[in-house]
Parts: sequence; structure tokens; C-alpha cells
Amino acid sequence: MNDTAAPVDHDNPEHSLGLSGQGVTTLTETFRLLGDPSRLRILLYCLQSPRSVGDIAKSLNLSQTLVSHHLRLLRGARLVRSERQAKQIFYEVADAHVSTMLIDMASHIVEDHGDD
Repeated sequence: MNDTAAPVDHDNPEHSLGLSGQGVTTLTETFRLLGDPSRLRILLYCLQSPRSVGDIAKSLNLSQTLVSHHLRLLRGARLVRSERQAKQIFYEVADAHVSTMLIDMASHIVEDHGDD
């Protein structure tokens, strides 16, 4: 058996993070999803506690249809998770990785950068 795998370049950030080419593509798609203001607002709104579609729509002044569409995309990207309670489904940020990233980036935006 001939092992012809390319050597791993540990100085390459993709490799040092364990990302394959497909992983980079998935990360790109995740950031593309976060580039939509409505989706980002939905995620930020779901940081504190699980929210129903109706609550999200009302609080963010969006249609329930639009919120459902965005939640479907966010759920597909594993950025939110859902839990059924009786006849309603509640959505929250999927895990600590997502919430930490959102909080850190929001903090970065609002911090004083001096003479930048």
C-alpha cells in the first residue's frame, strides 16, 4: 500500500484548526448566513432564552413567514436548535460556540478603538 497523502502544513491556519476544504466551504456559508441583518437579529434575540416564531416576528417587526424561513436556514447551519413545547416550537442559539462568537463580535464592534 502506497501512502501518498500530502504532508500537513501546520503553519496553514486551515490545517491547524482541523478544517478540510469542505470545512472552509461550510464556514464560508455560515458567515454568509450571518451576513443577513434579519438572520443576525434573530440570533441575537435568541441569545437570552428560547423564543417562539411569533415572539421573534413581533419583537423584530418581521413576518412569521420570513422568520420561519430564516430559522430553517439557521437550523440547517446548526446555529439554532429547536424544542417543541405543546403546539409551539421555541428556538435558541445552538450552543456556547455560537453564543460566544456572537457576544465577542458584538463586544468588538462596540468597544472604543481609539484612533483607528
